[in-house]
Amino acid sequence: MRIIITLLCLLVSFSSLSQEITYTEQIKTKKKDGFFKNLYNDFFKYGTFYIAGDVSNSYETQRKDYFIRTDPDDLYAIPQVVDQTVYHPNDYRIGIGFRKLARFDYEVKPGNFWTGNNKIEKQTALSAPTSAVKGFEYLVHYEKERQRGEEFINERYFLRHTGKYHIAKIEKRTNGNVGFEYVSGEVRARLPIGRKFSISAGAIYRTHQKAYGYNPIEIWLNETNEDGSTANYWYTLGYEYDYTDHYTSYNSDGQIFYDWIWRNPEGEIVAYGDRDFRDRVMPDLMNRYNNAIFDTLDPYAEVAPIIGMDVYHYKSKFWLHAYANWILPHHKYLKGDSDFNYLNRNNWGKGGLIQDSEPEQWSDYNTGINLGWKLSKSLGIFIEGEYTKFWDQKIFNSSVGLNLTLR
Repeated sequence: MRIIITLLCLLVSFSSLSQEITYTEQIKTKKKDGFFKNLYNDFFKYGTFYIAGDVSNSYETQRKDYFIRTDPDDLYAIPQVVDQTVYHPNDYRIGIGFRKLARFDYEVKPGNFWTGNNKIEKQTALSAPTSAVKGFEYLVHYEKERQRGEEFINERYFLRHTGKYHIAKIEKRTNGNVGFEYVSGEVRARLPIGRKFSISAGAIYRTHQKAYGYNPIEIWLNETNEDGSTANYWYTLGYEYDYTDHYTSYNSDGQIFYDWIWRNPEGEIVAYGDRDFRDRVMPDLMNRYNNAIFDTLDPYAEVAPIIGMDVYHYKSKFWLHAYANWILPHHKYLKGDSDFNYLNRNNWGKGGLIQDSEPEQWSDYNTGINLGWKLSKSLGIFIEGEYTKFWDQKIFNSSVGLNLTLR
């Protein structure tokens, strides 16, 4: 009997404990379910995952280029005609991404599916200070493309949260075909004025890989000795890349010429004379020199105040969306060699960096407009455009037109 009573007590205690644990776990499970449900609704719901690509013909010149190769033993024998036209492989683009970007009322989905092609699927949400909706928006996009035989990587990572009185955004963007790369983060206070206008102000942090406004080869050529004489004659750049020259004479059409003959590191003649070397070989060497110097420089980071504005009006027959972002001329660099940052872009001259030169501030900005007006059931006009100026980079696109539907 004692054993039975003890077992019954243990079972009752275990059952009560199990019920308590089960109830606690149910509360935790509900909380977890609520957390993940809210996370899904706020962040992932209506997002779209995509993998897409396209292939097309590459550019091909309308007229082919030829040259003739003569017999080295008989200059006037029938020559061989050689096609030296540059043929490029097919252009292609393949991308992968995940997106959740709200469209404004005047924007329509460009197709049945999202492909990640930013030339077709342009959205104002990526540029305008204020979003079409409150809450989170994002874009995660990576693609590889080939144009005219050159391969590039393009990336864009975008995350923004818009509230009634605030805007917070981080972004990373790489346009490989134009060598444009930067990272930015910004926080702004937002003030709605009525239902159609808003202003915002805050601070923006940006990085850039390239030393904008800085031309290494120009600085190298402008170097001087203590007595003011030229330190680096232009043709000595060839020596830096193992090109050699020697003074000689050669016969051309029965006439004797004397000049410097230039050979590449393999010993092949590449130029007959300094002028020929300057015109045909030096451009490539200058680019190689600049790229080598740029690769030695660390990335730059700077912070500056930013203000923005939005005007938005939409009716089915007339809509206007104008926006602007202005990064004020009060930049402070936090990272990178100060001699070569954008503040010193105009402070280099003969002999190097001008002593006691004052840093020169600048303004960057982005502005855009989307206007549509349906004058009648058959006639409508539109104006769309965007202009961005960041450092030395200027990116713009615009379109204007008229639609007439015959009825």
